[in-house]
Amino acid sequence: MELSSFDFLKQQDLPTGALYMVATPIGNMGDITLRALHVLNNVDGVACEDTRHSAPLLQHFGIHKKCVALHEHNEIAGAQNIIQHLSQNERWAYISDAGTPGVSDPGARLVNAVQKAGFRIIPIPGASAVSSAISASGSVMLPSEGRFQFLGFWPNKAKERSALIQDIRSNSKTSIFFESPHQIRETLMTLSKELESERQVLVGRELTKKFEQLVTLTAAAIPEWLEKAESLKGEFIILVAGRQASADEAPEHSTLLLWANALSPYLGSKEIAAVLAQTLGLSKKDAYQAALDAKGQSKEQ
Repeated sequence: MELSSFDFLKQQDLPTGALYMVATPIGNMGDITLRALHVLNNVDGVACEDTRHSAPLLQHFGIHKKCVALHEHNEIAGAQNIIQHLSQNERWAYISDAGTPGVSDPGARLVNAVQKAGFRIIPIPGASAVSSAISASGSVMLPSEGRFQFLGFWPNKAKERSALIQDIRSNSKTSIFFESPHQIRETLMTLSKELESERQVLVGRELTKKFEQLVTLTAAAIPEWLEKAESLKGEFIILVAGRQASADEAPEHSTLLLWANALSPYLGSKEIAAVLAQTLGLSKKDAYQAALDAKGQSKEQ
């Protein structure tokens, strides 16, 4: 079906002198969006993390545009080239090898340079390993009530890994990171040793691709799963459930009231509850009750 048959695409504003950050599929070519195709068909050129990687994608959809390489080793110089084109009122797009540019991929320096030069950046969203894994994580996300921290790729340096493990162990948010197939076994074994035995972990492999795999298990069950795993090839995303405070660790109600009373003159009950939940790791219900109690005390006074 021709894109021209989708009238709503014509409503897309395509200003000149702008850089379009276009998300591409993370594996399944069917995940390209109609909007991404519309933009790529209408720009004057496409900057690619790897032209050899992006060429088959563009050719598959019949997109024939001037392509230039822009990767982590030439991003600064490449940005100046793009800026030169934008100054001539051209439209340019940037695509990484997979997913959204700038998310654990090149693109941030390019965007920074283009913004400083006074040109507009327009994001074109698409497939995401992070949101895909979250949507299928269930029990791994429940303890944090939807709050999470994205850590990018797992670090190679031992000191950085150690600091990250300590953060994950104590953080009430779900922690999400990427890992390569070469390091996945070692990383998962580290999580198994360092986390509480019942901490929930989701391992996602090759999301959206033919051999996609999603498995949720406890930290204690990781070694057995690794022994039985048929394959550890491909790209991995890991979700680690946030730390749940035990009953004896929960702040006393009097302490919560002190916090809530301090915030009460400046914030409403919902805002106070949000602050308490985020900073103290409380459930939304308990945080909101403390906020209501504090408001009730202030009225009595």
